[in-house]
Amino acid sequence: MKRKTILICDDDPGILEMLELVLEDTGHDIIPEANSLNVRAIVNKKVPDLVILDLWMPVLSGDQVLKMFRENPSTKDLPVIVISASTDGNDIALKAGATHFLAKPFDVEKLLELVEEYLN
Repeated sequence: MKRKTILICDDDPGILEMLELVLEDTGHDIIPEANSLNVRAIVNKKVPDLVILDLWMPVLSGDQVLKMFRENPSTKDLPVIVISASTDGNDIALKAGATHFLAKPFDVEKLLELVEEYLN
């Protein structure tokens, strides 16, 4: 199986670290990023196979990052799982073009199922 690349963007260091640890076990390459402003440069260098994106982040919010992906021909079909504790997060995420929405706190098993589903 070819290694895939998963970009995780969340401004909460605890969540970022937890996701990185959980996803490293899948055998894929993980790029953790706390600052949403760095996402464009990361994606331009190496388009990931999947993005896990927090909705509420300072400066550039998750839905803004997602809209940027959807407007770019090389990332418009990129699978993006949006995570958020916000009650209206699902609506915002889907309007912005999310592939899937997971409410925080989320079930890690469910996340891993989604990761496998979108990478295969």
